[in-house]
Amino acid sequence: MTFTLTDLDKRTLLQTAREAIGSRLSCRQPCYPAASTALRVPCGAFVTLKENDELRGCIGHITAADPLVETVKEVARSSAFEDPRFPPLSPFEWPSVRIEISVLSPFVTVKDTSCIQVGVHGIIIHRGMRSGLLLPQVATEQGWDRDAFLAHTCLKAGLPRDAWKTDDARIEIFTAIVFGEQR
Repeated sequence: MTFTLTDLDKRTLLQTAREAIGSRLSCRQPCYPAASTALRVPCGAFVTLKENDELRGCIGHITAADPLVETVKEVARSSAFEDPRFPPLSPFEWPSVRIEISVLSPFVTVKDTSCIQVGVHGIIIHRGMRSGLLLPQVATEQGWDRDAFLAHTCLKAGLPRDAWKTDDARIEIFTAIVFGEQR
């Protein structure tokens, strides 16, 4: 499973997020940069806003029917103006805000869990009406091996620890590309 973004794609997404927020703050029509083919693939994404290295907003979609570039526009605006933990971003704050984007690769359904690489793959486990997701870095941060990662993803879904072993469980994996503005 290979999913990559070029440095130009990353810069384009950061410029797109900044324009989505900045144009709304200044009450003008946005002027977005051109998007490459890679940015037109439907992907989940999160936009995190930080002010003085403190969280200022974070909203995302784990999946998306829309192209990545459109998802970034939407979640950037939501992070700035709709995160219920914070008041809407003000024009005064805007110059000191740094943007970070996490892009989730398209999900791939796996039958053989031995292909899951701890620290590389995130996991989504679906069974019945329940599902749970853990990002790739969680297993590494917690010191889990593959089986523990699968078990904890089941627990997050409210399922028994070994639910991933059942025939009616569906396991999907993904990677995450995380990048941000340097300031």
